[in-house]
Amino acid sequence: MKNNLACFKSCFNRGICAENPTFRLMLGLCPTLAVTVTLENGLAMGLAATFVLIGSNIIISLIRNFVPSEVRIPCYILVIATFVTIVKLVLQAYFPLLYAKLGLFVDIMVVNCIILGRAEAFASKNQVFLSIADAFGMGIGFTLATGAIGAIREIIGSGKLLGIPLGAGYFTPALIMILPPGAFLTIGLIMAFLNKMQALSCARQKAN
Repeated sequence: MKNNLACFKSCFNRGICAENPTFRLMLGLCPTLAVTVTLENGLAMGLAATFVLIGSNIIISLIRNFVPSEVRIPCYILVIATFVTIVKLVLQAYFPLLYAKLGLFVDIMVVNCIILGRAEAFASKNQVFLSIADAFGMGIGFTLATGAIGAIREIIGSGKLLGIPLGAGYFTPALIMILPPGAFLTIGLIMAFLNKMQALSCARQKAN
């Protein structure tokens, strides 16, 4: 039991920190760059991807021993497309304004390299328990990344957070932050900060 929990924790933590899909593996950057203009958009895309990751990882792990290797990728895409369709229909029905912003990028989650990559690299080779942990970790890691990028861009680029004005009159928003170059700049600065923190941590460990 303890070993199972340790494995679950290890798989979960790996997606958030050591193998964060955005800041470490640099995967799924197309929707990350495009939709993270606001915190709301970033969180919505991250949560949608997390749902698809969890659902597809569970199904693919369950059928992994029954799918011929020659047709495994089309089968994985079919499974992923099922969960993407669920997300799309829910957004259309209950969050039409949000869907209008994310629509195209919800559709292309079918071939998103994070989701398809976890299906091929992990879920197809591991039991359901660990596949769920991997999906949760990668999904939350991606959500934290898109949320952080969206919050920074929204605050600096429009002077708002979740649509609420912040510090009106105290600074002029930098419009470049809500344009595509702002997404690259934000990701680069966050990665530089994380790399610096990691280097300092390693230096402290060596000193001790």
